[in-house]
Amino acid sequence: MRQSDKTALLDWEKFREDIARSTPVDRTMTHAEREKHRLWLEARPVEWIKFFFPNYAKYEFAPFHRKAISRMISNPEWFEVLSWSRELAKSTVTMFTVLYLVLTGRKRNIILTSNSKDNAVRLLAPYRGQLEANGRIIAYYGRQETLGTWTESEFTTKQGASFRAIGAGQSPRGSRNEAVRPDVLLVDDFDTDEDTKNPDTIQKRWEWWENALYPTRSISEPTLVIFCGNIIARDCCVVRAGAMADHWDIINIRDKNGRSTWPEKNSEQHIDRTLSKISRKAAQGEYFNNPISEGEVFQTITYGKVPSLKKFRFLVIYGDPSPGESRAKKGKSFKAVSLLGKLDGKLYVIAERLDKALNAEFIDWYVQLLEYVGGKCPVYCYMENNKLQDPFFQQVFRPLVAKVRKERGVSLYIKGDEKKKTDKATRIEANLEPMNREGNLILNEAERDNPHMKELEEQFRLFTLSLRYPADGPDAVEGGNAVIDDIMRRADPPAVKSRAEVARRNRRRM
Repeated sequence: MRQSDKTALLDWEKFREDIARSTPVDRTMTHAEREKHRLWLEARPVEWIKFFFPNYAKYEFAPFHRKAISRMISNPEWFEVLSWSRELAKSTVTMFTVLYLVLTGRKRNIILTSNSKDNAVRLLAPYRGQLEANGRIIAYYGRQETLGTWTESEFTTKQGASFRAIGAGQSPRGSRNEAVRPDVLLVDDFDTDEDTKNPDTIQKRWEWWENALYPTRSISEPTLVIFCGNIIARDCCVVRAGAMADHWDIINIRDKNGRSTWPEKNSEQHIDRTLSKISRKAAQGEYFNNPISEGEVFQTITYGKVPSLKKFRFLVIYGDPSPGESRAKKGKSFKAVSLLGKLDGKLYVIAERLDKALNAEFIDWYVQLLEYVGGKCPVYCYMENNKLQDPFFQQVFRPLVAKVRKERGVSLYIKGDEKKKTDKATRIEANLEPMNREGNLILNEAERDNPHMKELEEQFRLFTLSLRYPADGPDAVEGGNAVIDDIMRRADPPAVKSRAEVARRNRRRM
C-alpha cells in the first residue's frame, strides 16, 4: 500500500470515529421505546435530522432550510435547485434530506454527480461515513454496511438502497438497482469557474445531463432531482437547471435588507470580517449569486490631473439622493454627490461623495464640495428629482437646505433636475462609455485614495446593463454631465444664419 493510501485510510478511520463519538446511543431504551421514538422522529423531519446528525446540525435551522427540507420530502416527483451562498449548508442539508428519504424507505437508488469522478466521490463520502459509523442510525435502522458491495464510489445498504458517484461525461448506464431505476439524482458542484469561460464546455456538459444522466430515471415512478450550485456565470448549468426547476431557491449570505440570512450561524461581524478580505467582485460572486465580469462595460478607468479650477467656466455639483435613510453598509443604494467640470471636451470628476448616508449628511456633502471649490469659479448645484422623488425633495431636502443656509451661513441653493430620464443602465452606457473609451472621462488623480472616489471607481468597473451591482455613482456623473451640456447649450446657442448667407456659402444651392 502506498503512503498516500495509508494516509487516506487513517483519515477515513478518524472520520468514522468522529461520527461514532458524536452519535452516542441511549442503551437503556427498550426496543419498543426506540421504535416509538423512531416513529415520532420520522413524523418530524427536522427533529429527525437534529437527532441523527448532531455534529452537523450544530446551529438552529433558518426558515429557508426548513422550507427546502419540506419541499424535497413532501414531493416525491420534484426538481429543486439550491443556489445558496457559501456557508449556508446546501450540500449538508441535501445529505440530511436524502438520508431521511433512504432510511425511511421512500427512495432507493441515488446517483450523485459532479464536475469530475473524484469530486463526486468526495461529495459521496459523508453519506458513506454516516451509514457506516453513525451509532444512532445503526441503533434505529440496523447496520447498513454490506460486504463486497461497499466502495468509495458505489455501495448498497442492507436495506437495499444503492448509491453511486459519477463524474460529468461518464456513462451512467447500468445504474438500475434491481427493478428500480434511479429515483434521486443529485448534482453538486457541476459548474467550475474555468468551464464557464468556454460556452462549448457548458453546452457539452448540459447535453450530457439532458441526454445521458436524466433519462436514467423512470418515467412512471417519481424522481427527486436536486441541483446544488451557485450562480457563478450568466450562462452555466445551474442557471439552465433553475429555469426549468419546480423551485429555484436563491439565498444569499445577506437578505435584501442587508441582514444575515442565517444569523444563528453567521453573525454580522463574522460576515463583515470575511467580506473585508476579498474584492467586491469576488464577494458578489461567492456570497450573493451575482457573478460580475470586471470591466464588462467600462474596461479602463482613467485618472488624471485636474486643471486649475479657475480655468473652468463653471462647475456642477450633482446629487443622486437614493431612497432610504441609513448609514448601514449592507443595503443596496448609495447616496452620491459629484463635483464635475468640463474643459476641452473632457469631463473631470473633481471630487466625489458616495456612501450610505443620512439625508442631513447628504446635504452636507454639497457644502463640503462648495468649500472644496472655494469660490474659484461659479458652481451650479443640482439634485435628481423626478415625479416620484419630488414630494421628498419638497418636504425633506428643501427644509434641510434652508436649515444649512441659516445655521452655517452658506449660500447653498439646490435646483431639482426634473428632466425625464430614460433607462438608468442604458443611459449610463450610452452617454459615458464612449467618452470613457476615448479617455475623456477623467477621475481626479489627487482624490484616488479617497474612499468615496474608490467606491466610484469600483462602481464603474462592476457596472453591467443588468445593474447587478449598485451604480448610483455613475448615475450621478451621467446626470451631472447632462446638466453641464445643457447649461453650455443655453449659454452658447447656435447662431441663426440668414437665407442670403446660407445661399452665399452653398454654391450648389439653386
